Amino acid sequence: MNQSAENGFEELTRAYGSEIFARLNRTGPIPFTPAWFDDQMMALSMSDEAIKVQLFRFIDALPLLKTPESIARHLQEYFAEVDNRLPAVLRFLLHRLPAHGVPGRLLAWLARMNAERLAHKFMAGSNLPEALQAIARLRQHHFAFTIDLLGEATITETEADEYAQQYLDLIAGLTREVNAWPEDPAIDCDQNGPIPRVNVSIKLSSLYSQFDPIDPAGTSRAVCMRLRPILKLARSKGAFVNFDMEQFAFKDETLRIFREILLEPEFRDWADVGIAMQAYLHDTERDLQQLLEWVRQRDTSVWVRLVKGAYWDFETVIAAQNHWPAPVFIEKWETDAHYETLTRFLLENHEDLRPAFGSHNIRSIAFAMAMAHEMDLPKSSFEFQMLYGMADPVKDALVGMGQRLRIYAPFGQLLPGMAYLVRRLLENTSNESFLRASFQEYKPEVQLLMNPRSHASHSPAAEGEDKHRGFHNEPVSDFSREENRRAMQDALRGVASQFGRHHLLVINGEEKPGGGRMESHNPSHWDQIVGTFALAKKEDAEAAVAAANAAFPAWRDTPAAERSRYLFDAAKVMRRRRFELSAWEVYECGKPWREADADVAEAIDFCEYYAREMIRLASPIRHDVPGEDNEYFNEPRGVTVVISPWNFPLAILCGMTTAALVTGNPVIMKPAEQSSVVAVKLMEIFQSVGLPKGVLHFLPGIGEEVGPTLVNHRDVAVIAFTGSRGVGLAINYEASATPAGQEHVKRVIAEMGGKNAIIVDADADLDEAVKGVVESAFFYAGQKCSACSRAVVLEPIYDAFLPRLIEATRSLKMAPADDPGCFVGPVIDMEARDRILGMIEKGKNEAKLAFAADAGALTQQGSFVPPHVFADVSPQATIAREEIFGPVLSVIRARDLNEALDIANATSYALTGGLFSRSPESIRRVRREFRVGNLYINRKITGALVERQPFGGFKLSGIGSKAGGPDYLLQFLLPRSITENTMRHGFTPVLNDASANHR
Repeated sequence: MNQSAENGFEELTRAYGSEIFARLNRTGPIPFTPAWFDDQMMALSMSDEAIKVQLFRFIDALPLLKTPESIARHLQEYFAEVDNRLPAVLRFLLHRLPAHGVPGRLLAWLARMNAERLAHKFMAGSNLPEALQAIARLRQHHFAFTIDLLGEATITETEADEYAQQYLDLIAGLTREVNAWPEDPAIDCDQNGPIPRVNVSIKLSSLYSQFDPIDPAGTSRAVCMRLRPILKLARSKGAFVNFDMEQFAFKDETLRIFREILLEPEFRDWADVGIAMQAYLHDTERDLQQLLEWVRQRDTSVWVRLVKGAYWDFETVIAAQNHWPAPVFIEKWETDAHYETLTRFLLENHEDLRPAFGSHNIRSIAFAMAMAHEMDLPKSSFEFQMLYGMADPVKDALVGMGQRLRIYAPFGQLLPGMAYLVRRLLENTSNESFLRASFQEYKPEVQLLMNPRSHASHSPAAEGEDKHRGFHNEPVSDFSREENRRAMQDALRGVASQFGRHHLLVINGEEKPGGGRMESHNPSHWDQIVGTFALAKKEDAEAAVAAANAAFPAWRDTPAAERSRYLFDAAKVMRRRRFELSAWEVYECGKPWREADADVAEAIDFCEYYAREMIRLASPIRHDVPGEDNEYFNEPRGVTVVISPWNFPLAILCGMTTAALVTGNPVIMKPAEQSSVVAVKLMEIFQSVGLPKGVLHFLPGIGEEVGPTLVNHRDVAVIAFTGSRGVGLAINYEASATPAGQEHVKRVIAEMGGKNAIIVDADADLDEAVKGVVESAFFYAGQKCSACSRAVVLEPIYDAFLPRLIEATRSLKMAPADDPGCFVGPVIDMEARDRILGMIEKGKNEAKLAFAADAGALTQQGSFVPPHVFADVSPQATIAREEIFGPVLSVIRARDLNEALDIANATSYALTGGLFSRSPESIRRVRREFRVGNLYINRKITGALVERQPFGGFKLSGIGSKAGGPDYLLQFLLPRSITENTMRHGFTPVLNDASANHR
């Protein structure tokens, strides 16, 4: 479009926009009516971001607050945090909220009534009769509708079945009534004739509790099993089905299912179906182009609902947490401009991709109308869509201009609808919301109708430097991306072709045969031998210590920057071999894809973080005074033995090893027998970066045979251990001895496990609490020292929490670890399986076995233990006190938070813990009183990241400082201080300016 035509088009767009504005009825509601009070609340919330957040947090928590006391307490707790921002009258009332008696009950009733009234402002009803009444009112205003069944992603298969049945009931009930109503040609027809009156929007994640893009085939199979009957019924009843779009991670899988199922013979020629596309995503233009090509192959049109997108905060936060590129446009004008680009594309291809423009932005609406005018398209060839309860004056204006308008009307119960309600409220009060700008702030019409691209020159300049110039965590692989899934599958095939190879010891740079050999089995398929490795004997241990001791002086005196360079180089190699290393972990240790990938990422983090930390620590601290130089610095301790576990086979081994190496200590690596092949790969990486001879030695072997020699050797200065409490305490005891010829006290650094609890408060978000407990307890079959083995649940929520927890656990997929859909894989070996099963039998005598999953035939091929949930467990029961290290969860009932904290703290461990609560005061109290090394609030308790969450506990959970933290390297160093008197007969070698002036 040339400049003249573009200017003309802008004038046409502004003309349409001005006409819409001219038709708006901006008179507010009658004072002191419910609608007026709603507006006052919105105005107050918009006036202060902090007040808005607290208000919406209260609305979100309200459905679970059952008593007047809890309602009054939460109101006071939330708004106490913004007390100084509230108007004086509200501050006065806040501190005098009644919590008891008739006034308390009245307060509770008022709070619920107002929240429900607000919910009904944005929701079309909680049952079918209410929905039909709302739809009838919409049709009286000549509005079409689409019904959205409220609820976010399901967490149990029972819930997925219920959602599927609700969709079926909704379609059947709506079509039976609505199709019998009189026709309204303005909304029941397009340029080609009648269109379905009943329009239902579906979220695919509601149809499968384990909806996950890491497993496209499994996800598609499960979703389509429930989706087909819905589509069949809709087609037979003449209803329209629209596929909603959710978070970015689900986008490709949603598009994939949409395309696959609509190519099936019974749906291939069905045109009454559509999909939502989000303009705030960078990918959308490409996705629409691919969708167009698919439609032409299918030879039947589909509808496209074009929206801006409702998950912007979520997407940007997730991207920032994972150091992924943000999938959304950062600037609002970029999304608006992209929306216009996509609008043009849809109108140009309206016969194949039939457009439905979802927006409240008058500029965006006017642009679509102007573009259709330019293309000479009939108004009935596209439609606009808006949200129920929002922008009513704009809706009336569009209908008055002869446009077809469809209302997106959420339907469902208040509790699952509350998340939707809060999202709508946030959207309505966003600083950049068009509705806020036009109806609350009354910005000038000319400003509201500006071309969004005109904002480009006013946007902040792109940052010229990396915000993460220092350390930042290695991003985990995004398995929603096909290229990452393909790379992992290729790596699994490549690694499987290398099974059965034999690996030798490495002492002083040379391979040694050792004193025997051991097989490493795939715990998912016990008959598969991943590899074999040599076993070190006593003589090998002594030779390794001697070689390390001989290498110590030169390595100690190697500059810290040079030692750090080896770690940086190792990190580069790990990045290149990332998927291969992950594949070895999948096969040898039974780690699911994401767990294996995260372990490799953590190993990279340790290399990068400790290298930078050593450079920092290498700078001496000086406190010089005239005539005296004072220097404080660190130097390495000496030969270090690293004894690592199998459950984090690369990360923990790498972390302890790199910490010792970069601080100048030669290292002898003694990996767990079950993960020695993965350890071989780490040794290969260190060899490839050219570490000096004698600095690192690889000594796999049986712990009971080679361990005592290493622990008791007089030339060993440091022992870094991660493993069981029994072995860790034995090492600490034996290392405390000082045999003849030993001139130092050994330093022991030990991480020794936990018996970790998550407290579930009475006001916890049940969805988040159940999901967090399940992931913490059963991912990687509970084989993490940080795993949740106790859920301490407060009495008021216990009976609601337990059945959902059981159903969520029942829904988990047990599978071999190489299956991308695996949630619960095998335990590490048959010995572990038998030990865990023994604890389960003991638990049956101590508590109620509420649920035991069935591993089926998996138990015949690998070391699988299905998840077990015990209920009403006594805090004194063995299963509530001893570490099990498997998929066994004890659910303990607590009367109140006092008892919950007593239970949680009543263990000899203090590693990790968690809390799910929406009470600010409960959160503050648990932060003070829950005595663990790593406390997680309103999230799972596993998955600590280097630097962000340094990891380690106290009591009998550990000895020493936190791994991945700023103090960790100091454990491998000895501090020294040197003072030199520089004064000679009344003068000093260096004169300051003041002394020079006196000469």
